[in-house]
Amino acid sequence: MISYEFPVNERIRTLLRLEDLYDRAAFFAGRDHALEHHVALLCLFEIMEVAGRADLKSDLLQELERQRQSLEALRDNPQISEEALDMVLADIEHTHGRLLEPTGKFAQHLRENEWLMAIKQRSGIPGGVCEFDLPSYHYWQQRPAEERRHELNGWLAPMLSIKDGIDIVLRILRNSAKVVPLTAKAGAFQQMSGGKLVQLLKLSVSAELPYVPELSANKYAINIRFVTPAVGSDRPKQCEHDVDFVLAFCNL
Repeated sequence: MISYEFPVNERIRTLLRLEDLYDRAAFFAGRDHALEHHVALLCLFEIMEVAGRADLKSDLLQELERQRQSLEALRDNPQISEEALDMVLADIEHTHGRLLEPTGKFAQHLRENEWLMAIKQRSGIPGGVCEFDLPSYHYWQQRPAEERRHELNGWLAPMLSIKDGIDIVLRILRNSAKVVPLTAKAGAFQQMSGGKLVQLLKLSVSAELPYVPELSANKYAINIRFVTPAVGSDRPKQCEHDVDFVLAFCNL
């Protein structure tokens, strides 16, 4: 099966984008080649931009507190494992405390580093980080991989409390999934929402089918259609066959 996640509001869309950026930053920072470390650095710049557009820290703190209160209300419920509940609550408490520690604007340590900001500015220009554009960056890329990795991890570390908050919120969101098997007749499916809001839809379909889903959703309706992948110069075409899929409805 291939799974596709579709955020229904901008808030969840931002969290998913940041989750992807943090994962890519960690992956490429853990490699050895200078070009891989260049990609990791670009991911840090993107994290700085995406997380800096909204009051993400405040939103995460409020959501973690809301989830803590909801989970506390489950105590003494015979269907809930006290040990598992305590672990989740401890994780929330620890992350909540870490989020409160940093002061000032998110990623301020990057903004105050003139050398990094020069790289960021040049990276917005196609081919703008060649060795003749930024000799000092070229020098840094020739340093041993372990030295570069140590510095990358140092720049990433102050930004990890946000990642931990995002991880908890998305984990709770995904675990709330209500899974329903469905069929798209002639490649199309529509379901009225009846005013019920959903924050994330997760669609799973057989990997053997040569189709990808296109989805739109609001509080009134969910619309899905399966089309051929737009690869190369081919234009996508809607599937003409029935497609079985699984749809998960996720809400905090």
